[in-house]
Amino acid sequence: MVALAGVAYAQALETLSIVTQGGQRQGFQVEVARNDADRAQGLMYRRSMAPERGMLFDFGRVEPVSMWMQNTYLSLDMLFIRPDGTIARIAANTEPLSTRTIPSGEPVLAVLELNAGTAAKLGIKPGDRVDHSIFKR
Repeated sequence: MVALAGVAYAQALETLSIVTQGGQRQGFQVEVARNDADRAQGLMYRRSMAPERGMLFDFGRVEPVSMWMQNTYLSLDMLFIRPDGTIARIAANTEPLSTRTIPSGEPVLAVLELNAGTAAKLGIKPGDRVDHSIFKR
């Protein structure tokens, strides 16, 4: 059963790129949470995540959103993303296991969660663009 779960996980990964305003492109393999159950589960209970992995929360509509870290052991960078794929806000180095809400600050379509420190390490900033099929061109 565990081996099958691992295979299903690997098949669920999708490619996503972040393009900085300076033209640098960084690729990630992400799980995409497209329904309420997957968005509610998020990255809870995970103890590690590979550096080039992440989770993209697709809300399916543009609205203000709030995230939290309940039952999430990993510190994360949360990138709040507008429908055109531009990053509106980054909540860096979030506090593991916290129930404090982390607001988007404006209406967004999606949130990308990466390992804490990834945005700073790669020079990712608000205004940079996320390239994935859910964002309009």
